[in-house]
Amino acid sequence: MASVLVVLQVVVALALIAIVLVQHGKGADMGASFGGGSSQTLFGARGSATFLSRVTAVLATLFFATSLGLAYLSAQPASVPSVTEIVKHAAPAVPVPQSPSSVPGIPGHKAP
Repeated sequence: MASVLVVLQVVVALALIAIVLVQHGKGADMGASFGGGSSQTLFGARGSATFLSRVTAVLATLFFATSLGLAYLSAQPASVPSVTEIVKHAAPAVPVPQSPSSVPGIPGHKAP
């Protein structure tokens, strides 16, 4: 689930960057008022601003939603144990000898 959100986050971020770069600033409206070719636009004289503004708002909302989703998933405890936990539980407990007398002797050899 987290990997799907990360992929969606990257796609939305790249689309948001592209949409913001396509938009023109407030200073570009002055050139359009003096006959700057507004009749040749794809969305009409004012249609591009509202269309791009709505797309920007939708992409920003998706970006924040995926960010919150990723934050929520990262705060949840992991349900899959880590490798070190698996090794600790799988390894058999080896008893440690307490004194040299508890170590079995070598056959044919006397202890000092």
